[in-house]
Amino acid sequence: MSGSNNSRVLASADVSAIIQMALSDHVPFATIEMEYGLSEKEVQALMRRELKAGSYRTWRKRVHTFGTRRAQYK
Repeated sequence: MSGSNNSRVLASADVSAIIQMALSDHVPFATIEMEYGLSEKEVQALMRRELKAGSYRTWRKRVHTFGTRRAQYK
């Protein structure tokens, strides 16, 4: 899927599953894209929209920090 996910409506169960996958330290963005068709940027936008601001910042910091230590992470 290319572009914005505004044209695609996700079921609340799918949104919950995507959030759980994104919060996991063991699921790369590529897996989420294969299963749900959302790019990394689209997952970030969904997380920003669905999580509280502090939770989103903490998640992004963890993804960034962990990603710089291990190339294959997210």
